[in-house]
Amino acid sequence: MTNTGAELLSVLRAQFPAQPPKRLGIAVSGGGDSVALLHLARRCFADEDVELFAATVDHGLRPEAADEAQWVKRLATDLGIVHETLTWRGWDGNGNLQDHARRARYELLTQWAQRNQIVTLALAHTADDQAETLLMRLCRAAGVSGLSAMPSRRMQDGVVLVRPLLSVTRETLRNFLNAEKLNWCEDPSNMDTRYERIRVRKVLDSLRPLGLDARVLTEVAGNMARAREALDWYTFLAAKDLALIDAGDVLLDLRGFRTLPEEIARRLLLHVVGWISGDRYPPRRAAVAEAMAAIRHERSAQLGGCLILNQGRRARICREYKAVEDLQVQLGELWDGRWVLSGAVLPEAEIRPLGPQGLSQCPNWRETGRPHAALQSTPAIWQGESLIAAPLAGESRGWAARLKSGEEDFYASLLSH
Repeated sequence: MTNTGAELLSVLRAQFPAQPPKRLGIAVSGGGDSVALLHLARRCFADEDVELFAATVDHGLRPEAADEAQWVKRLATDLGIVHETLTWRGWDGNGNLQDHARRARYELLTQWAQRNQIVTLALAHTADDQAETLLMRLCRAAGVSGLSAMPSRRMQDGVVLVRPLLSVTRETLRNFLNAEKLNWCEDPSNMDTRYERIRVRKVLDSLRPLGLDARVLTEVAGNMARAREALDWYTFLAAKDLALIDAGDVLLDLRGFRTLPEEIARRLLLHVVGWISGDRYPPRRAAVAEAMAAIRHERSAQLGGCLILNQGRRARICREYKAVEDLQVQLGELWDGRWVLSGAVLPEAEIRPLGPQGLSQCPNWRETGRPHAALQSTPAIWQGESLIAAPLAGESRGWAARLKSGEEDFYASLLSH
């Protein structure tokens, strides 16, 4: 093996604990980076009790993709690695194609990992991917969190995603493949300047003479990640001090909130809204600024599918009724991504928001201490137009409502990335 290969094996092994996972998944597109990761992982764990699995996502967006997936399958089979192709056919032509494809890819991969009892999944992102991501986010005037770019390890849907090659350049991996006479597939879209990442890649090439290369930008991303961790910690402390959970709503002490540094207050508000709404992406900056101003001036506001209700010394942040008014699921299913309701088995019953019609059938709602607007967006059991139960509005009638992840998830998730 070449010196480069030996160094890469050392880098790869250092990203895993002394006792590596018994079953390790590897996402392999067929491109040079992921093919290099597959070969390196096989060599790295050849003498350890680690079973390797490989998966390729075919997004169905290029005619060559199916052939590339078959090529990866043959490669994995030759290496003695079980392989599966995961197909996505969910593109409806609306929205950002690259974003939809990326989210679908992660969902398919984590679902595949869960089916195969794989708790750790390795991804082949490199220092170049890190640098490109940072530049793309810089173009959007991103803050500290955006510029911290991709973490080397994070959890998604119960699967640990590991990026063991984030400190390695794409050129180094190509040199390894060429030296070992190993083949890979070239994706023609990697030359298509219609995609933002490809345009950024070309800009990065022109910046290298200035010393602004992938390694430098990766170091900047690391600096930003450490700064983000510090901000997250102080936001966590602020949440512990100022926030209370009440029936899935968050109550913020206004006096304390107004004394927070602007960035900590903004982060706390965004976390509250994201925790309640379940949205993956934060609201637009202008909307956040308007909501911050409303809170500081003791006014009510709306943000990201949530209501911010002024209650004197506190602000109550709750789900907005308009965001859930058409949401209905069968009994036993998760409602609004966060609520689990339990009670008697009823034919033809379903979970819908309480709404103004249901609230009018809850004579004891004032005893809950929760405002009218907040209770309308809470889950209720319905049979047709008949209200069966509204556990959070004083009409439990044998039913209970609880948060899927529990109230402590609100605080814990501030520190998990």
